[in-house]
Amino acid sequence: MTSPETSIAEMAETLKLLSDKTRLMIVALLKEQEMCVCDIVDILETTQPNISQHLKKLKTGGIVNETRRSQWIYYALNVGDKPYLNDILNQLPSMKEKIKAHHPNRCC
Repeated sequence: MTSPETSIAEMAETLKLLSDKTRLMIVALLKEQEMCVCDIVDILETTQPNISQHLKKLKTGGIVNETRRSQWIYYALNVGDKPYLNDILNQLPSMKEKIKAHHPNRCC
């Protein structure tokens, strides 16, 4: 059983990860659907190394999972063990229109 201090420390680390605008936008996208790095790069109009660094931090923090399909890696939310994030996720604006307006890259 975890002590309350450990739980608070884990929550604090998770919330710190989400305090970054880019990471929060990635989480908002992944709330809608699993995505490939190249699609996230295109939608957020930034660089692949930038998104990869943010995804690495989110993965290390246990917020996202990655799945390899052929040569591509897809990311999905992994917050089932973090029920305290449900309210935050529910408050994130929908990214459905941004995703719908996006033309999937040929890389994936």
